[in-house]
Amino acid sequence: MSQTASIDYQTYAKRGFFVGLSLLVIGVVGSVVGHTFFEPLPAWENTLFVGAEFAGLLVGFLSPIVFGIVLPLIE
Repeated sequence: MSQTASIDYQTYAKRGFFVGLSLLVIGVVGSVVGHTFFEPLPAWENTLFVGAEFAGLLVGFLSPIVFGIVLPLIE
């Protein structure tokens, strides 16, 4: 029996997807609300929101692929 049999890949894939989705939503909402109510956003805040959007997309797409497809196949 392998040592990784106790890992629940399905839960990790779902949680990773929802973490990525939440990062994407926080980035988009923060950017829209920031530009709507506080028009001159500082550069660091704009960079933070754009970085959160890209990180959310990356985590949201790669997490189900890695934990849902790749790791169960190589176990």
